[in-house]
Amino acid sequence: MTATAAAGVRPGTSRPLAGTGTLLRFALRRDRVMIPVWVAVNALMVLSMPGTLEGLYGTAAERADLVRQMETNSSLRAMVGPLFDDGLGALTAWRVGVYAAALAAVTGLLVVVRHTRDEEESGRQEVVASGMVGRRASLTAALLAAGAANAALALVVAAGLAGLGAAGAVAFGLGVAGVGMLFATMAAIAAQLTESARLARGLTAGVLGGAFVLRAAGDSATADGSSVLTWLSPLGWLENLRPFAGERWWVLGLLAGAAVAQGAVAFLLAGRRDLGMSFLPTRPGPAAGRLATAGALAWRLQRGAVAGWSAGFLLAGLVYGGMTEGAADLVGDNEQARGIIERMGGQAAITDAFMSAMIGMLGLVAALYVVSSVLRLSGEETSGRAEPVLAGAVGRLRWAAGHLVVAFGGAALVLLLGGAGFAAGHGRDAGAILGACLVQVPAVWVVGGVAVLLHGLLPRAAGAAWAVAGAVLLLGWVGPALDVPQAVLDVSPFGHLPKLPGGEMDWPPVLVLLLIAGALVTVGLAGLRRRDMST
Repeated sequence: MTATAAAGVRPGTSRPLAGTGTLLRFALRRDRVMIPVWVAVNALMVLSMPGTLEGLYGTAAERADLVRQMETNSSLRAMVGPLFDDGLGALTAWRVGVYAAALAAVTGLLVVVRHTRDEEESGRQEVVASGMVGRRASLTAALLAAGAANAALALVVAAGLAGLGAAGAVAFGLGVAGVGMLFATMAAIAAQLTESARLARGLTAGVLGGAFVLRAAGDSATADGSSVLTWLSPLGWLENLRPFAGERWWVLGLLAGAAVAQGAVAFLLAGRRDLGMSFLPTRPGPAAGRLATAGALAWRLQRGAVAGWSAGFLLAGLVYGGMTEGAADLVGDNEQARGIIERMGGQAAITDAFMSAMIGMLGLVAALYVVSSVLRLSGEETSGRAEPVLAGAVGRLRWAAGHLVVAFGGAALVLLLGGAGFAAGHGRDAGAILGACLVQVPAVWVVGGVAVLLHGLLPRAAGAAWAVAGAVLLLGWVGPALDVPQAVLDVSPFGHLPKLPGGEMDWPPVLVLLLIAGALVTVGLAGLRRRDMST
């Protein structure tokens, strides 16, 4: 049965949106795991925060003091944005708004690129387009799938926060979803401009990183979000919506207008190019020399992603390092806040505990990198690009090893760069900080090993590695704030790492994690060697 027949479409149409409904159902079916996982992780991060913040700042005096501290602490404003009100709803929007919006943006760009440029790059779109499918049906279905994900997130967040104020909850839910759709339509434009799905994702992610930098720079300069730099960032638009703090509803119009305008540009570009082509064609490279080995090819394919993640970690390290001393002042005598930081970063002095907690966050994010890099194997295999490589004098293990060296070595590299940025921002303790970052590597490699295992044994379920990475991120980010039992936190490999700097180095769990990662990779490669390759 052809892909056209499987999608339920019939040949012969000139209507630009014909077949959109069928392709939308097909896209939602393909993403029946990924979209719910990303939405659930984001929603849980948001909805777990009110209870935590209520425990941290239970009195009006404590909340008012927090507002005063945020007005003078530019480092913390750069990380989480300004605080406009001392109500519990405003505290929630302040604490997780930037990160919820960024996560929604990542979800949107992944969904759109997967169902547009990925399909063209693999050749599947050509088969589907030969049926009763309009020129813009795939793009429309992709944007509608992203819209469904963001609508579900907005609904869950608004319903979950309604008890704090219906207007603020609706504004916050719509604002987060609006940022998600803004980057979804931006990814749709990138998918028309580039010939590579990897480059489309990288360009959109780069804009997201730039938006975070602009917002951070603007918020560090002013305490009310009025900086021009803040207004240049879509993430800054969300905070200037001011949920639970005198909502500015017109900002939603700004988000909607920008998303609609970008969507219109994407549709215009989609109608002006041939299938599989792009407005920025990929420059052909050499077939020999630096690309003569499978490892060199893997590096060529993934070097852009490594460079992007490296720059992001270096910048994040600078931000976290610069705010370390300010965080100690913010915690002050608040025992609940101190307890959360100690659960995340150990029982050392508050400054060391905070550094340990932030370095642990870098490790959790590095787990997302290693999964994305390992799953490049799945992309090369399902698109058919691995077949001509393996048809030559290259074995499966050698082919896979090239990508895994980039994945696992790249994870260590980005963590070291994050540590270098942290040390530069903090101004001291470079050796201790770099050592603490390296301690995160075994846990990151365990998550990468799970991705290798799934790709080798269950290639159709390899995407479940994202669910594993999301669960690990959720446990590390939200678990300590909710005072989750240690037995639950220990499900994550990060729960077994020593708390550095400030704590005692404990080698046995680190070595055990390295052995587990090695075993997972070995079993996964054995499965890859024995099974049939996907087509």
